[in-house]
Amino acid sequence: MTSEQLIDQIKIKKSFLAIGLDVDLNKIPKHLLETEDPIFEFNKAIIDATHHLCVAYKPNTAFYEAYGLKGWKALEKTINYLNEKHPEIFTIADAKRGDIGNTSAMYAKAFFEDLAFDSVTVAPYMGKDSVEPFLAFKDKHTILLALTSNQGAFDFQTKLIDGKEVYKQVLETSKGWTNSENLMYVVGATKAEYLTDIRKIIPNSFLLVPGVGAQGGSLQEVCKYGMTDNIGLLINSSRGIIYASNGLDFAEAAAKNAKALQQEMEVILNA
Repeated sequence: MTSEQLIDQIKIKKSFLAIGLDVDLNKIPKHLLETEDPIFEFNKAIIDATHHLCVAYKPNTAFYEAYGLKGWKALEKTINYLNEKHPEIFTIADAKRGDIGNTSAMYAKAFFEDLAFDSVTVAPYMGKDSVEPFLAFKDKHTILLALTSNQGAFDFQTKLIDGKEVYKQVLETSKGWTNSENLMYVVGATKAEYLTDIRKIIPNSFLLVPGVGAQGGSLQEVCKYGMTDNIGLLINSSRGIIYASNGLDFAEAAAKNAKALQQEMEVILNA
């Protein structure tokens, strides 16, 4: 999917919502545990109830890898379902990969070719040759961890080196990598006060913004400082939507919470 196609979907749906499909078998409705593939059945129900309210889905691969082969097959079935039923929706493999070049090339092949995701999250710590293999794929997007929403982000990302924060150096350096036009960046909603400086460095890039909802980030603050003329934001909510209920009405409850966020976004887009 191209950035232009993603922007078109945002305008059509009046939404820049990404829904995180982070499936924990201890949290999903108990009746689903009786099905052959409870992870997929949960995802399918969430997707069927919310696809008209969001422009992206973001499975965090750890929640599938934890269940071994069954979990990975559920992830495969989920992405296949999305690509077949809703090809207009942007898909994000939240895998946080990043390794030496030949290994990164295999990670990229796994997520972009075998599973056919539109994008994958990548850690920048190992530098240029660990990221460029992902960037080589046409119409695929590499979402680089820049300034994350967790408390540990302050351990390294905001530290000064030669008078400049590490996350700013990541942003500036990445702009010089081959096919950097395929980059997006992760910036946590709990770090909204940093967005003004971030936009000075990457004024037009899409930002994937987790942390709205359960982590306490403010949608209004993120939009105030991070939105561009082409929107430039994907706001992710996971637990606040998919675990809105653990009863028989779980999908309807998820849709209700997704609708509330979408309506807030529509107001912002129409302002």
